Amino acid sequence: MIHLVYCDNKERVLEKILDGTKTMLIRGATGRKIPHSRVFKNETLYFMEKGSGKISAKATVENVQNYVKLNDDEITKIISENQNMLKLSQKEIERWHKKSLCLIEFVNIEEISPLSFEHQNNMDDWLILEKIEDVVVGSSIPYNYDNSKLNK
Repeated sequence: MIHLVYCDNKERVLEKILDGTKTMLIRGATGRKIPHSRVFKNETLYFMEKGSGKISAKATVENVQNYVKLNDDEITKIISENQNMLKLSQKEIERWHKKSLCLIEFVNIEEISPLSFEHQNNMDDWLILEKIEDVVVGSSIPYNYDNSKLNK
């Protein structure tokens, strides 16, 4: 699978990824929300800055850490231990202080010729796709969450 990741433009997430200072993503929720337990080593991540409409970079998943039912101390410890790769602001630390966490380390970041993203109403901030062309203007298909279901 491949993954399309929306990057927060206010926190300059894509800029940090492209300059090499940020090498890990975090997603969290009360329960196992996408991408928890659905992203794996060697899969491809594509990045787009929120609001830009352009997919402009890609990388390869190096390592994934999935956690559930964390208490406050465990959440703080996990974020702190990975902060050198996460590069989270205080606001982001508070945002991602959740009981279920997914941390995704990536390598081989590269800028790509921008692809025009075709947004659909039912899309989240992390999409799991068969191929990137499925969400590119001119070749997109109706998006559904079939690829996002947890494997039993």
